[in-house]
Amino acid sequence: MSLSRKEAATTAQVISRALPYIQRFAGKTVVVKYGGNAMVDERLKQSFARDIVLMKAVGMNPVVVHGGGPQIGELLERLSIKSQFVDGMRVTDSKTMDVVEMVLGATINKEIVNLIGNAGGKAFGVTGKDGQLIRAKKLVVSHQTPEMSVPEIIDIGHVGEVESINKSVIDMLVQSGFIPVIAPIGVGKDGSSFNINADLVAGKVAEVLGAEKLILLTNVGGLKDKEGSILTGLTVERVNDLIADGTIYGGMLPKIRCALDTVKSGVPCAHIIDGRVEHAVMLEIFTDEGVGTLITNQEVTGAL
Repeated sequence: MSLSRKEAATTAQVISRALPYIQRFAGKTVVVKYGGNAMVDERLKQSFARDIVLMKAVGMNPVVVHGGGPQIGELLERLSIKSQFVDGMRVTDSKTMDVVEMVLGATINKEIVNLIGNAGGKAFGVTGKDGQLIRAKKLVVSHQTPEMSVPEIIDIGHVGEVESINKSVIDMLVQSGFIPVIAPIGVGKDGSSFNINADLVAGKVAEVLGAEKLILLTNVGGLKDKEGSILTGLTVERVNDLIADGTIYGGMLPKIRCALDTVKSGVPCAHIIDGRVEHAVMLEIFTDEGVGTLITNQEVTGAL
């Protein structure tokens, strides 16, 4: 389909405005956690894949870490396996872990690889068990009420936390021209599998790779103030103040803490963006306005 002269001029303007960002981020690593609506809406899936391919085409090194909680829940329901949650984490017994590995490591991971391939990119899917990419240990969850003299330890099964990331596996894929697509399944010292929160895996991967950015796709517009306006360009100190005064609470806290930990580890900035917006990743990286909340470890203006 040919463009009118006006449409062509607009396209040229958009590309020209993106040039400083392309130059700034050429050769840099950006870790993107992919989840939420962007994983289930066909239009959003296509736009996400194109954004990732474009990043690679202009010289950036995107690394994708994906979730899949709703898809896991759906299959468990079809198999009549009851889901239980403790502090927002799925209790993962052996049967549930089998389902997690099947959904994350096979179905979703391969679909993302195919989406990127269909958009003209070259992706390679791995789980944290491949090449011992993600070494993990069992996550210990404790619960205490005022009546208890000592905390109660709650066993939530094969739920883990990251012990270490094998950077060489990701480096090998990137140096071979691939876009790594990582399923957040870790492996223990005894070879056992662990289900790990994808946000936390993405944050650790960004830290180990010395990434320029961590981008977390969500189903919200970003971090909002008490009047409902999107906040962005936040420093670590400002975010801590917002947590202290109750502006940040509930379901947004884990993502904010993940972003904070990543920025404190030395990654220059973390973005919490609205995955319900078409081409959200591209808008956040290549425009001043963006589509979410930017948290940084330094005073900056815009997305640069």
